[in-house]
Formats: sequence, structure tokens, C-alpha cells
Amino acid sequence: MLRVGVDVGGTFTDIMLWDDEAGSVTTHKLPSTPADPARAMLTGLREITAEAGVTVADLDQLLHGTTVATNIVLERNGSEVGMLTTEGFRDIIYIGRHRRPYTFSIYQDLPWREPSLVLRRHRLSVRERVVAPSGEVLVPLDEKGVRAAARRLREAGVDAVTVCFLFSFLEPAHECRAAEIVREEMPEAYVCVSHEIVPLHREYERFSTTCLNAYIGPKTSRYLDRMKTAMAAEAPRTDVHLMASNGGIVTTDGAVARPVSLLMSGPAAGIVGGIFVGRLAGAENVITLDVGGTSADIGVAPGGRLRMKHLYDTAIGGYDVMLPMVDMDTIGAGGGSLARVDAGGLLRVGPQSAGADPGPACYARGGTEATATDAQVVLGRLRAESFLGGRMAIEPERAAEALERHLTGRLGVSLDEAAMGVVRILNHNMERAIELNSVRKGYDPRAFALVAFGGAGPLSACDVALELSIPRVIVPRHPGITSALGLLATDLKYEVARTVMVEAPDADPAEIERVYAELEAEGRARLEEDDVPPDRMLIRRVADCRYTGQAYELLVDVPAGAIDAATIASLEVAFHEQHEREFFWRYTDKPVQIVHLRVYALGLTPELEMDEIERGGAKPDSGALIGRFPVGFYVNGEATRIDTTFWSLPKLRAGNEIFGPAIVEQDDATAVVNPGLVARVDPYGNLIIGMSIANENE
Repeated sequence: MLRVGVDVGGTFTDIMLWDDEAGSVTTHKLPSTPADPARAMLTGLREITAEAGVTVADLDQLLHGTTVATNIVLERNGSEVGMLTTEGFRDIIYIGRHRRPYTFSIYQDLPWREPSLVLRRHRLSVRERVVAPSGEVLVPLDEKGVRAAARRLREAGVDAVTVCFLFSFLEPAHECRAAEIVREEMPEAYVCVSHEIVPLHREYERFSTTCLNAYIGPKTSRYLDRMKTAMAAEAPRTDVHLMASNGGIVTTDGAVARPVSLLMSGPAAGIVGGIFVGRLAGAENVITLDVGGTSADIGVAPGGRLRMKHLYDTAIGGYDVMLPMVDMDTIGAGGGSLARVDAGGLLRVGPQSAGADPGPACYARGGTEATATDAQVVLGRLRAESFLGGRMAIEPERAAEALERHLTGRLGVSLDEAAMGVVRILNHNMERAIELNSVRKGYDPRAFALVAFGGAGPLSACDVALELSIPRVIVPRHPGITSALGLLATDLKYEVARTVMVEAPDADPAEIERVYAELEAEGRARLEEDDVPPDRMLIRRVADCRYTGQAYELLVDVPAGAIDAATIASLEVAFHEQHEREFFWRYTDKPVQIVHLRVYALGLTPELEMDEIERGGAKPDSGALIGRFPVGFYVNGEATRIDTTFWSLPKLRAGNEIFGPAIVEQDDATAVVNPGLVARVDPYGNLIIGMSIANENE
């Protein structure tokens, strides 16, 4: 079976082709085409299949991670959205929760709220009312009012419509009928209903998520349709899936119906790939650091399991999203991050990026601003002869010119000092993000290994690990393609949920079991539609719990087996423990409330089996040594050039040891081994760097 993972990033498109029968892996990397992301993907597929001696038509499965949906939100270029809602409630989407994320920060932007996704003149109300908790219809739907509202939206030029009624998750009939009328009046419009996007309570979050789905829906759907059409022409039998924000994969039809599920598509694949590599290297707890050309994505996986964000943390671009998302932080710190001196004379790096076009100055594609990649080139860590395996030419003199033009004069420092300042600030931003996602959530980085990947991750890994006292760095065998590897290791995943709102001591075990059984049946039915055999299905039960009176919940695993009083008691204990771990206190005298019941229905992907590489001794073969060159490091408080060995990773063997300072090169990434550290090659070709100082002469 031929399976291919394609991760389309802002700067590069990464591809991994896996031949299950032959056990062979082929990797490929090429610049992205932001104007039409599918173009780079299709070009890359043709190139990688030709390299592997097959054709695109031979592919059995394509797994795709994309930033298209995310970029629509961040760049604010989505569709004009209209909204139909219950009479008297059209301003809920704007009022929100009145949460101020940075109450005392002097750096916060004002106004602190993002503008509403739906203009007030496009938020129209109609008469209807369903009441809780029964779902009884109190006021029938005014169908004439719905039809009149749809005509107004059509005349206003709206191209996406949401239908968001109160308590529709209890009784969706009004939303369904309203959507039918809208489609009759606006057959060309993208229409979505809130009970299908978020079938849970909390009207603001349900409305916000549905409006965001409509905002990105038309453009995302057109992109997916173009991709499906192109793949159907070249590979009609290829099964296509996309990475979802919850750490699973979804079908293209599912993504078209619910594009909001793709908001963290690309970054989620990287964490899955990092966990897979960590498991190969024997690391149970891993922190993943995925640094590309535009951003750095940080994830923390205790026990090698994905963590999901709290519902009050799930937002993108300032807009609340009530959907399961992998717990990660994304910051504007990548190889293309722009370095500048602000009005106060301080050096700043990011979040703005040169991206793929024009890219860093050293790319010689028209970019003139100094970037983090230019700084690495100036320090001698990236060589023109080996960048992207020699397939992409870079010009070091342009990197130096950019730093001299924008930084050295204004800062009053040397070229090396300016370059080192850029690198140190970039690394500090990553260190801070890791602290926020680990220490502040009850996890000690000293108990984790750092898996560093992406084109720029291995360049910063040692500096970051040393600063945070992380004992071990793992650089994957294919660091620049690890997100594509994560796609191949990801399971098909559906999530179904229902609101129950009951205190644990009062919960009826039989009723909880009945709800879970219905949710499981729905999850299995979706897997069956995707032709997942029963022996590849896995069902996980989860409950959203909180202390009575709290506003938001924590996700708690529910033990397998029939629900009884002991199960509910163990659920309470597990919630207390998790609450204390994440917030450092527990409230044992307060009742635990079960708010939502969830089921994750997984279609398990066949386990990837990595081939071991050829074994060698501790001393590498002389043919693996590229040479010795002066490289800039931060030593004793200043930028210092040190004679550094350069190695070719493909020529290293399992068991080889590399003593720092060293640079380890390969086609898709470059790793830096700081002075005094030692790197060892494991049986799978991963580079394992210990953070304790070693003596090469011992």
C-alpha cells in the first residue's frame, strides 16, 4: 500500500511517501505556493512519485495537513456572513463573555476585542423559541420571517449564512427548516446550522463557532474542491483525508461540511509525528518543537498522549471556537521571522515573517529585510552548498547585507553580534512558549525530552533545552518532514458529544450508560461509512467535568466497561486529581458536575514500522565528515567563532557519536550540537543529544 503525507506550510511543502509492502520511505521538500497551495502539493506529488519509481495514480491514500482555513482567519479575508437567530438575541455574537485576556498588560491592543465576524446589519432575528431542558417548542418558527430575512441577506450580497437558534441542540427542527428555506432563496450560498457544528449548550460559543465555520467555509470548500478535482484527474482511486484540529483525520466531505475542524490542521500533525519519534527513541514524555519558516508550534505530550485544550482556551485569531483542539501554542518565531530595531532602539524578532515569497534575503528572491535564517547564515550554521540538499541556492552575502543595512548600524554592534542577538531573541520566544505550555499547566520540562523538528527546529533545540534544563533533545531522522510523518501515523477520528448537566452524586449510572451507548453507536456508524473494519475501531469515553458553579470544564477519561456507581466515583477522583495537577488545588467539599459526555470514535491506522539503519562504532567513518568551519556561538556572554565540525547525517551509522561544537546536515534540516555536548545516532537514525557536558577525550 502506497501512502503519502503532505504538509503544506507557509514557506515549504513537506511530503513523505510510505510503501508499506517494501518498507521504504521517500521524502521531498519544495517551496510552497501561497497563492494556490494545491499547486505545490501536486508538483511535489509528481516529483516524489517519480523519485520512488511510481506514479501519482499508484497512490492508495493521501493524507493532507493544510493551513488554508487558519490563514483565512488570521488574514481576515473570509466570506461576507449573514446570521439568522432567535428574536432578541442577535447581539450575543458581539457581546460575548466580556473576558479581557490581558487585563493589566501595557502591550495589549485596543480595542481588545476583535471585530465581529458578522456585521450587525447582517444579523437578522426571527420569531421562534425552544426552551430548556426539555427542548419543548414554546414559539413556532415564523417561516415567512425566515424567507424575508433570507431575501434581505441575498440582496445585501451575503455569500454564507448561519442559522443559530437558542437551545437548538435540544430540538433542531427549527434550524433544519430555516436552513431549507435559506437554501431555497439562496441556492448559491454556503449554509450551516449551529446544532450540526456544536451540538452542545453555551449559545455564544456555539454561535461564534458556527459563524467562523461560515466565514471560512466558501474559500476552504473551493480549495478542497480544486484539490479533489485535481486528484481525481491524476489519481482517481486515491483515498484522500485531511488532518483535523482534534489530532485525528477526517474525510474531504467531512471537511467541506465542517471546515472549522481544519483550523489547526497543520500544527496538529507535527505533534503526532513528534510523539511517534519520541516513542521510537524511548521517550515517554515529550515536548515537541516544530519550527518552520513562519511560526513555531509547541506541544506537550505527557505519557506520549495528545492533550486537548480547555474549552475556554480554544480560540483562533481572537475568535472563540468550541471544538476539541490539540493543546499547543503557536508563536511567530520561524526561519523567516523578520528582525528589526523598533523606535526605542530595541531589537525585535517576529511575529512578522518573510514567508515563502519573497523569503529571507539570502534566498535572492527580492527579500531585503533581515530574518532569522539570514542570521543563521551569517553565523556560518547554514552553508550555501548544502541548503535543501543543494537544490536551492542561497547567497550568504545578501544575508550579511540585510543585517548590516537594518541592524548593525542602529544597534552599534558587529555583524556577528547582531546575528547572535537575532538568534537569542528567537530562542527566548520559544523558551517562553514552552514554559507557558508546560510549567504553567503542571508539567516539569526536566521530566521530558525535547523533540525538535521542522526546517529550523534543530538549529535552536540545544539552546532551548539548556535554558529550560530539558535533559535530552531528539532530532528525528527526517526533521523537516516530521509533520508529514505525523499525518501517516494519525488515526481517523470522530468526536460526538451530548450535554447532560448533572452532579455526579445524583447521576443515574443507567442513564449515563444509555447516552454513551447512543454516542458510541453514532461514532461506529460514521466509521462504517468510511469502510473501517470492526477490528480497527477503538472507542474512548470522555466526560467534561467541573466543580458546581465553575464556568468551564476539564476533560476526564472515563474507564472502560459498563457504567455503575463505582465508575462515577472513580470519575470524581480523576477529576479532583486532574484539577489539582493543572491548577494546583482541589475542592473536595464541592460537588463534581458532569456537563458533557463525549465519545472519540477512532479508526486505527496500521502501525508504521521504521527500518533500522546500518550499525557502526562510536567513531564515525571519515566519509561522514564534511569539514571544519568557524561557526558563531554564544560563549561567556559574547558571540564567538569556534572551529566546528560539519557532518552528513545520511552517512552516519547507528551508535556513532558526535562531539560539539558540531553541525549535522541533511537535505531537509540542519542540527546544531552546542560546544561540550554529545550527540548519538540511535538505531532508527534519530539524533539523540544529551544536555550534560561531555569530554571527547574520555
